[in-house]
Amino acid sequence: MPSEGGCWETLQALRSSEKGRLCYDRDRPDVLEECMSLPKLSSYSGWVVDHVLPHTQVTPPSSETSSSPSASATEQTSVIPKSPIRNSALSLASSSAANGTKDKHESQLTEPMVLQSPRGIKVEGCIRMYELLHRMKGTEGLRQWQEEQERRVRALSEMASEQLKRFDERKELKQHKEFQDLQEVMEQSSREALGHQEKLKAEHRHRAKILNLKLREAEQQRLKQAEQERLRKEEGQVRLRSLYALQEEVLQLSQQLDSSEQYRDLLKLDLTVFQTRGNQLCSLISGIIRAATESGYPTAENQAEAEGALQEMRDLLMDLGQEITRACEDKKRQDEAQAQVKVEDSTMQWYQQLQDASAQCLLACEGLTSSKDSQAKKIKMDLQKAATIPVSQISTIAGSKLKEVFDKIHSLLSGKPVQSGGCSVSITLNPQGLDFVQYKLAEKFVKQGEEEVASHHEAAFPIAVVASGIWELHPRVGDLILAHLHKKCPYSVPFYPAFKEGMALEDYQRMLGYQVKDSKVEQQDNFLKRMSGMIRLYAAIIQLQWPYGSRQGSHPHGLNHGWRWLAQILNMEPLSDVTATLLFDFLEVCGNALMKQYQVQFWKMLLLIKEDYFPRIEAITSSGQMGSFIRLKQFLEKCLQHKEIPVPKGFLTSSFWRS
Repeated sequence: MPSEGGCWETLQALRSSEKGRLCYDRDRPDVLEECMSLPKLSSYSGWVVDHVLPHTQVTPPSSETSSSPSASATEQTSVIPKSPIRNSALSLASSSAANGTKDKHESQLTEPMVLQSPRGIKVEGCIRMYELLHRMKGTEGLRQWQEEQERRVRALSEMASEQLKRFDERKELKQHKEFQDLQEVMEQSSREALGHQEKLKAEHRHRAKILNLKLREAEQQRLKQAEQERLRKEEGQVRLRSLYALQEEVLQLSQQLDSSEQYRDLLKLDLTVFQTRGNQLCSLISGIIRAATESGYPTAENQAEAEGALQEMRDLLMDLGQEITRACEDKKRQDEAQAQVKVEDSTMQWYQQLQDASAQCLLACEGLTSSKDSQAKKIKMDLQKAATIPVSQISTIAGSKLKEVFDKIHSLLSGKPVQSGGCSVSITLNPQGLDFVQYKLAEKFVKQGEEEVASHHEAAFPIAVVASGIWELHPRVGDLILAHLHKKCPYSVPFYPAFKEGMALEDYQRMLGYQVKDSKVEQQDNFLKRMSGMIRLYAAIIQLQWPYGSRQGSHPHGLNHGWRWLAQILNMEPLSDVTATLLFDFLEVCGNALMKQYQVQFWKMLLLIKEDYFPRIEAITSSGQMGSFIRLKQFLEKCLQHKEIPVPKGFLTSSFWRS
């Protein structure tokens, strides 16, 4: 059929057209554009309309046509499906007409074309089917393309995400690398800084080491110097102590030279040369010590010079001793009968009798004192404690306490047992117990005067009143007290012991009352202090009587002995420093009692002392020994001025015995 052939020709023409020869690729983007854009007619569609469609039109019957041409046309028009191309062309023509820009060819297409031929309808149908098929293929291709694009988009998105991740990773890697680089730079800088610091530390340690070495050397040098200085100081201190010891010995020797002043009057010796040289040697050593102290420490030369001065002082004292010995021998040959200056024979006989009684008592208890038996030794120690401890407990606290001490001593001497050291003691434990207790008790009383009264003058009265009471009840104890007192203080007799031929100087010094230990004579001040204590005790004893005695008889050794002592001391030549000291102590303690006892006669004696005896004392007293003389002179002048001798300090009043 020609219509079918024309249809296929049309299809063939379409296939052979530009569009028909196109190869569609889903991967190409122009496919999407064709599907999405409005359909357009091919360039051959005009030729088809002009050459193919007119031959396919069929003229309907005239009856139908003539009767109702408009109706037929209307039906045909309504029956034939409108081509999309036409519709598109019409729409394009309408839009062009509205815009006023349509051309001649398009105006022809806009005119309604009525396809009267079935072939045209078939062709139109084929075209529509083709378009539908093409659209379906395009839709499928579009769908696939969309899926592909979506897949690609997803892939691209994933790729972009991965790329973003890679970018982030690269960025992070870059940052990490930059951080590492920065960290390496910082570490490098830190290492360099640490290296520099270590270098500085090393230099510092080196310098510190050098400094420490220098400090150590300086410290060692300082320690060495300090050690040398310490050794120098120690040596200096040793030398200084040695100098002080030398000075002390020189001063003691000088005091011995001064104590030889008593020989000036006894032996008529001129001792000025010895004393002057002794003073010069003392001044020499004092100057050495003073100069050494000011300059630091004494040197070996200073010590040697001081030792030379000490040796010269010893030689000087030895020469003085030899001179005194020769003078004593000469004195003895000249007047042996007057060895005891103006001392009555009766007084010396009395003195000797007391010394013999003391020696007999000591001999009587020799068996107890020298026994090696432990039991006898224990008895001796218990008896000695029982006799001496109560005497040590005598004080001025109260009269009742003093009475307890007295009763305890009296009970012991009476043979009664007493408590001592936690045990019972009695003189009946040993046949020689009474002699031993009496001797030790008398010795202790005198020792209390020598020590306690010498330091505390008020202690003379309680000790003296107990001694006086014991003396009254036990006369032998009183005789032993006098014997010990005369032996330790010959000025209490009074008498000046004579130097006998062949007697050692130390023995003679002991006879004068000095303490000599290791060939060293005690200092003059200490000697005078002890003598004062014993004279004060003696002056207190002769005026006090025990108030609780059963019989108030006469005093066993009363004030008459004090008057005798004062008279005899004034009949003797005074001794420098000694006589003035003992006179002051005796009058201060016993002057008030003697004044009451002898009244006018006593004042006459005081005037005699002032007018006759003071010049004699002053004549033999050196300028350095005037203290005791001035004290005595002031005391006596004050008493004569007020015509009263004051009661001695510490005197036991009636209120004391009521306590």
